[in-house]
Amino acid sequence: MNMKAIEVELYIPIGQNAALSAGKEIARLFQEGSFDSVKKSDNSPFSKADKAAHDIIYTILKPSGLPILSEEGSQIPYEERRSWHRYWLIDPVDGTKEFISGCPDFTVNIALIEESYPVLGVVYLPVNDILYWGSSQAGAWKKSGLNAPEQLHGSDSGKKLSIVVSKHHGAGKTMDFLRQFPQATVSTRGSSLKFMLLAEGSAQLYPRLAPTMEWDTAASQAILEAAGGQVLTYVEGKRLQYNKESLVNDWFVAHASSLYL
Repeated sequence: MNMKAIEVELYIPIGQNAALSAGKEIARLFQEGSFDSVKKSDNSPFSKADKAAHDIIYTILKPSGLPILSEEGSQIPYEERRSWHRYWLIDPVDGTKEFISGCPDFTVNIALIEESYPVLGVVYLPVNDILYWGSSQAGAWKKSGLNAPEQLHGSDSGKKLSIVVSKHHGAGKTMDFLRQFPQATVSTRGSSLKFMLLAEGSAQLYPRLAPTMEWDTAASQAILEAAGGQVLTYVEGKRLQYNKESLVNDWFVAHASSLYL
């Protein structure tokens, strides 16, 4: 393992601590039924949990000395971001729509970006107490409650093709995509859980032919890639890239392994 890879691995406990600490507060608010929300300027919902999680994560990550870009933080100009070689990219509550509707399909997403690509990811499901993490050197892992961690290796070719799609963005082009696979089973999930189903081998494809933001996908991409999968742009088939001038992602298809390309 080279020194650069070792250095990246040192950030895993920091990301885990931030995700678990924020998740504990999110779970408390969820159990209390604190689902009140307001609309942000882009018409997306913003809840008390989003703000609380952002503050907790920011406090824990700040001592690392790396820049932090959060969905709920200030939108930092590209003129400043373009000089970043390594930084944290976070979504304090991915799946706020699920949270405010009382559905547990929401996650805390924390990624470490290096030279425009995610090199480390942590995803936490607060209500279910399931922690995922991964990097190219450490591999991809899942820990449920007090159980021992299990390593994730994506899917194998012996399984019937299963495709997972978004609960809220499954129409239009996505339906056209699904028609290519008439024998596949199709399920819907919220937030970054769709990527995690691929990483653990429960599904093989996740098409997202609708807008997402960079913080929606970075942590999950790092984990899926560590499990042997890929996240490729829909049109050009290139690895999904980060810290662009526009933080809106290209449409993409996530694959559990190269067997499904």
